[in-house]
Amino acid sequence: MRARLPASVRALFAEFGIEPALPVQRGLAFVPEARSLRFVELGTDGRDKFLTPAAARAYKQLREAAQRDGLALQLISAFRSIDFQAALIRAKLARGISLDEVLRINAPPGYSEHHSGCAVDLGVADVAALDEAFENTAAYAWLREHAARFGFVLSYPRGNAQGYCYEPWHWCYRA
Repeated sequence: MRARLPASVRALFAEFGIEPALPVQRGLAFVPEARSLRFVELGTDGRDKFLTPAAARAYKQLREAAQRDGLALQLISAFRSIDFQAALIRAKLARGISLDEVLRINAPPGYSEHHSGCAVDLGVADVAALDEAFENTAAYAWLREHAARFGFVLSYPRGNAQGYCYEPWHWCYRA
């Protein structure tokens, strides 16, 4: 782990017992928190969801195009602060999930694409949120075919180099 990381991120690594070499071993890049965010919509959890201005515009265009094609995408997650990421990890550890398993599902604090304000987790009403079954939906097929037109890419396909579980719901704006 590079010395230029914020002390708060280094402290979180120490708190969780995350090896400082993990980001390098898994090819993870530090992701600074977005500084400028725009409200996008309420998420499935009833909370306000935010993205960077460019990602927000692209997401709205993507969602509207999907709607025109008869698909109702649901926004599960968008911008997530480093502190919120740490809280997610604490909650999973408190439930008895091992650190190794948590880090297959969640990025270490400071390394989540959600910090960038460009990542979204998407779902549909008839499939549980953040479930691999999303890959069997018309919405996922539509995203595979059309998301790139709006600048979104699937970040974590099966067997991804970063060591995360397959996340057919996680798309990141990279245009």
